[in-house]
Amino acid sequence: MDEDDWENPFSVGEVPLLMEPKPPEQAPKPALIVLGRFQPFHRGHAALVDAALDYANENGLSSRIVIGSANQPESLDNPWTWQERKQMICCWLQANHPNIEVDVIAVPDINDPPNWVEHAEQYHGKAGVLFTSDGPTTGLYRQSGWEVIESPLEQRDSWEGWRIRSTLKMLSTVSEKEAAILVMAESIPKEIAELLWAEVWLKRLAFLGRPFESVG
Repeated sequence: MDEDDWENPFSVGEVPLLMEPKPPEQAPKPALIVLGRFQPFHRGHAALVDAALDYANENGLSSRIVIGSANQPESLDNPWTWQERKQMICCWLQANHPNIEVDVIAVPDINDPPNWVEHAEQYHGKAGVLFTSDGPTTGLYRQSGWEVIESPLEQRDSWEGWRIRSTLKMLSTVSEKEAAILVMAESIPKEIAELLWAEVWLKRLAFLGRPFESVG
């Protein structure tokens, strides 16, 4: 699994980004958080969230899923808005954890990794517990006084975000629903595959330009 697609919610670039959404007037109470871009929410993310929710339940913690890169412009690396990604996550939660209350929030990028945690705490709350599979994110949060629970990556090679988006791009011109969903369901939860098809979010990839390439 590519670190950028697992967890890293920040990017390094020169283009100024709008700070959308705005932080709440009062930061939420500390919780166990899972942080990622979720472009899209796939089986690797599902495994991570399953493990995080088990840990939160065992330790009496509330849970919060944090969507990074909320303000990135539409591109091949960022095809879906944070609102669409939230809908994907909520769809999966409803199907798989209907009795667990989980906050799902979004945080905009600031293109400044050293100051990321202080920025993100305005949205997801101050030092709680970070449940993660990403090394750089682990370092940043530990330096900021967070407890970090590291979870091993699952099927790193097949569940890399860029690979999944590449497959989805190839499927974006397929007209046979059942065939497309069958292929998508190998790497993303079936309910998410159904949502991508029903909302026509899959078709968008056909118009986003160049083919996908591995980055980093």
